Amino acid sequence: MKYTGLFLGGLLTGAALGASIALLYAPQKGSDTREQIKVKLKEMEDELQQMRDKVKAKGGELKEEMKVKMNDLEHKIENLIKEYKKNLEPSHGAN
Repeated sequence: MKYTGLFLGGLLTGAALGASIALLYAPQKGSDTREQIKVKLKEMEDELQQMRDKVKAKGGELKEEMKVKMNDLEHKIENLIKEYKKNLEPSHGAN
């Protein structure tokens, strides 16, 4: 998860820098260029937030899945302990 977030952050940062540089070299007025940069940055910020939300949602799903698996494993261990203790008890018919 951590690496995915870092990758996505780097990807968006690189895209923002590339778009900004391209706009700065475009043949137009500076005020138009600055406005385009603001719009692009806002779009990328929105995309980043959407990606963060997706990562959080996926993390929540994984957390719930792990809870279920841990509970299942806990019950299996409890049953194994019961069986083990049951096998250790002396049988009532012996003697």
